[in-house]
Amino acid sequence: MAKIKLTKNELKKQKDSLKMFQRYLPTLMLKKQQLQAEIRTTETRIRELLDEKTRVDEGFRSWIAVFGERGVFKPELLRVARVRTSQGNIAGVAIPVFEGADFETAPYDLLTTPLWLDAAVERLKRVLLLDLEAAVLEEQRKALDRELRITTQRVNLFEKVKIPETKGNIKKIQVYLGDQQTSAVVRGKIAKQALIREAA
Repeated sequence: MAKIKLTKNELKKQKDSLKMFQRYLPTLMLKKQQLQAEIRTTETRIRELLDEKTRVDEGFRSWIAVFGERGVFKPELLRVARVRTSQGNIAGVAIPVFEGADFETAPYDLLTTPLWLDAAVERLKRVLLLDLEAAVLEEQRKALDRELRITTQRVNLFEKVKIPETKGNIKKIQVYLGDQQTSAVVRGKIAKQALIREAA
């Protein structure tokens, strides 16, 4: 702890600091609550997406035997060309917001490929979209987690360190200044009695 001056100016400075800490603390606590709520919402949405992906995957199981046809379904048939995101803001934290994705489908001959290929490509797009949205939401959650950790540290710093320390400093300065004032009064009375004795 830094050494403090035992003066009236330092007392005013400490009182101003205490007011500032007490003014910012509720704002930080509100931000902490907002971040916690947003993290819970994001985690719920991620779980929903993963559950939906599981349902879509189960629907795919009926297609797996068909995918076994040689040379029909190739990995390069569908690829993600671009993931579209925008920038959002939650409690002062910049977060990515999933807007969608663009896919590129390799050309294939409609006459020689089975009819199910078009439906398979659409289902794959749906699964990829769910994965991509979950990945963006995970980035959001990580950004919110980082900010929550910083905000929690600040709340703890103000609540457990700065405010008690400042209150202690104020008390220490007030006691010292009170002692000085009492001492000055006593010295004044002693000096007054000495003057009375000399005059007598």
